[in-house]
Amino acid sequence: MQHATHTEHFANFAEFYPYYLSEHQHIMSLRLHFIGSLGVIGCVAMAIATGNWLWLPLAVVCGYGFAWVGHYAFEKNHPATFRHPIYSLMGDWVMFSDICRGKISL
Repeated sequence: MQHATHTEHFANFAEFYPYYLSEHQHIMSLRLHFIGSLGVIGCVAMAIATGNWLWLPLAVVCGYGFAWVGHYAFEKNHPATFRHPIYSLMGDWVMFSDICRGKISL
């Protein structure tokens, strides 16, 4: 599969998601993305449970931190976040859902 270039535009998320998945081929990257997403859920839950909203910045650091380690250390590519921030965030959660539903194996 050919990767999109920095200048490629996607008409909608349905066009973007196959590209997003192509940037997440390494099993460790997928696992790190999954762990990061679980961490985001945990941090948001802690913020709600404790009323301490300082958990929310930690959620961002956790989610992106794990994902970016996956990209730089295992995928050897740059996160789509930098070129397509909204679609990339959507892709994170669709991929998380696909993993939870068994559509993507870890």
